[in-house]
Amino acid sequence: MASGEELLWDADDKGAQMVPRLRRIGVTVGFLGFFGLLLWTESNAVWAVYAGALYLLGEIAYWVWDRRRLVEARIVSDGVDGPARLRLRRVGGQVTEHDPHHVARVLIIHDNVLDEAKLRLSLHGRRLLFGRPCRPPALSAWRHACPQAHVRDRGAHWGMPGIPDY
Repeated sequence: MASGEELLWDADDKGAQMVPRLRRIGVTVGFLGFFGLLLWTESNAVWAVYAGALYLLGEIAYWVWDRRRLVEARIVSDGVDGPARLRLRRVGGQVTEHDPHHVARVLIIHDNVLDEAKLRLSLHGRRLLFGRPCRPPALSAWRHACPQAHVRDRGAHWGMPGIPDY
C-alpha cells in the first residue's frame, strides 16, 4: 500500500460555482415574474412560465447532483504500519474515508476532444460516485492503492461532430 499520502484524483475545478448559478436562477425568476404579469393581461404566454419553471427545477436538480461529485481522492495512512484509507472529498466539502479494499470498480473515461477524464468510482454496497473532470491519472496508482478493485479506462462513447471517436 501507499505510505504517507498519494493523490489519485484531483479535479481541475473544485469550487461549487454558486455565483453564476444564483445569477441564472435570479434572471429566470425575474422572467417568470414578468411573464406571470403578462398572463394576467390575458396573454397566451403560458408556455414561457412552464419553460422557466422547468429550467428552475433543472438547475436545482443539477445543484443537488453536483454537490455530491468527487473533486479529490487520496490514499492516506496514519503511521508507518497503519492501515491505508481512501479519503474522498466532494464539491460540497464533505470528506469521507473508506477502506481501499472496499472499492469495487474504478472507471476512467477519457474525453475524445479535451485532455481530461471523468471518474466513476463504485464502493461495495454503495452507489456509484462521480468525479469532476481532471487530467487523466495513471491507472497503476489506482491498481496499487485499491488491489481488489476492477480498474479500467475507456474513451468516451461520443465526441464532437467531425472528430472521430476512438
